[in-house]
Amino acid sequence: MRIAQVIGRITLNLQDPSFKGGRWLLVSPLDSSRMNDACNTDAVVSKEFSLVTYDSLGAGEGDVVGIVEGAEAMAPFDHPIPIDAITVAIFDSIFYQPPTTSLAGQAI
Repeated sequence: MRIAQVIGRITLNLQDPSFKGGRWLLVSPLDSSRMNDACNTDAVVSKEFSLVTYDSLGAGEGDVVGIVEGAEAMAPFDHPIPIDAITVAIFDSIFYQPPTTSLAGQAI
């Protein structure tokens, strides 16, 4: 699972009936420097990339969400479906503390 912030919504004029009840969101993955304050700040577009994810939870612009990508994104559906990313959580707050490293470069 990756953590991302919703930066927009995608509107389709035609969509497969399997996706009924959900919508498509544009999300910007968070890096460790933005993890702790993302729930309290406006959405910021990533300098690297953004991606489209299917959402049936009701996330909106600025929300911080957990996303799953790849084959695991198909798990909520009854049959194989062409999907690569799906929202699986909406976060109210995040507390992230990076791992500390010893002098040898190994995490303690």
